[in-house]
Amino acid sequence: MGSSQKYKRLDIRNDIQELNRVVPFLDQLQEEWDLPVSVIPAINLALEEALSNIIFYGIDPGIEEEISIEFKAEGNCLNIILSDTGKAFDPTQNMEPDLDLPAEVRPIGGLGIFLIRKMMDEVSYERINGTNRLVMVKHWDNNK
Repeated sequence: MGSSQKYKRLDIRNDIQELNRVVPFLDQLQEEWDLPVSVIPAINLALEEALSNIIFYGIDPGIEEEISIEFKAEGNCLNIILSDTGKAFDPTQNMEPDLDLPAEVRPIGGLGIFLIRKMMDEVSYERINGTNRLVMVKHWDNNK
């Protein structure tokens, strides 16, 4: 198999109901691009967490924004790029949550980012010309 890059994009509105469009899109991608089924649950969870963060915290209620989700696959690697024009928010700067604290005294938030970092192999963020770009990368082994 050559190292040709595959590319797809899904645009959603900043509405939590829109997350229902992501799972079937990812399932279709998995089939079309022959991605390992084993990586899909982790990608789904990371996407759900990242998108929920953008929808709930990045964009003010009542403002309709588009969130673009780009998928790029090359070799044994999938890059997912989330772009939105909401508030500047770098989730990679978030502190790791203290999981030893009981839930009721643990600060709200932070767990999603912790999960994303656990699920994905690389997570990076940049803000370019008023646009947030969150890049999540998943690698896999061909033998699995």
